[in-house]
Amino acid sequence: MNGPVLMRERFRGFLPVVVDVETGGFNAATDALLEIAAVLLAVDGEGQLVRAVTVREHVKPFEGARLDPASLAVNGIDPFHPLRIASAEPDALGNVFREVRKAVRDQGCTRAILVGHNASFDLAFLNSAVARAGVRRNPFHPFSCFDTATLAGVAFGQTVLSRAIQAAGLEWSTQEAHSAAYDAERTADLFCTVCNQFRPLYEAAVERLRSAAPAASDPNPMLERAPE
Repeated sequence: MNGPVLMRERFRGFLPVVVDVETGGFNAATDALLEIAAVLLAVDGEGQLVRAVTVREHVKPFEGARLDPASLAVNGIDPFHPLRIASAEPDALGNVFREVRKAVRDQGCTRAILVGHNASFDLAFLNSAVARAGVRRNPFHPFSCFDTATLAGVAFGQTVLSRAIQAAGLEWSTQEAHSAAYDAERTADLFCTVCNQFRPLYEAAVERLRSAAPAASDPNPMLERAPE
């Protein structure tokens, strides 16, 4: 390949954005969204995928939200602590989505795609919050995602985040875990590591497709540009 690949080429027009949420339980329809962090990624001058900016929001529980004491004990969040500065869901999502939409535009992509560790969990809470808040400018693909639990299982034989991080040769802090920002940044590092180590496979695939006969187009309405 000639020169570093652009993000819009690497992921077929998608911009991977690593998301982690901290919640008041496991049911996205009934349980509170309490924290959301999004890590933006970029391609450096050597063509390596790297972590860039982290956007983080503390979120107020929506009216009637369920708060499971067991979940709060794990993430250590007191949703009603007087010193906790948090935003309502529409404002928190708006702040995160604004940065994601800007990154999508700046990198010439068409839509963001969520990257998460057990990504269906994070995407379900994100989509539920979007529906409650009536957000009309959601930059994320509504159902597709990249799951680092799957990628790490293939690459390193580990699916638990802490073990996958260590197997990848990265640092993990038990004390800092279960913060949305920390977990999202470690997940981003894991995703970048897998993608960078798989780069020779990607480049070989590009060359094969260049020499192959043109295939019929595969239109996908979800690849249309996200609302700006």
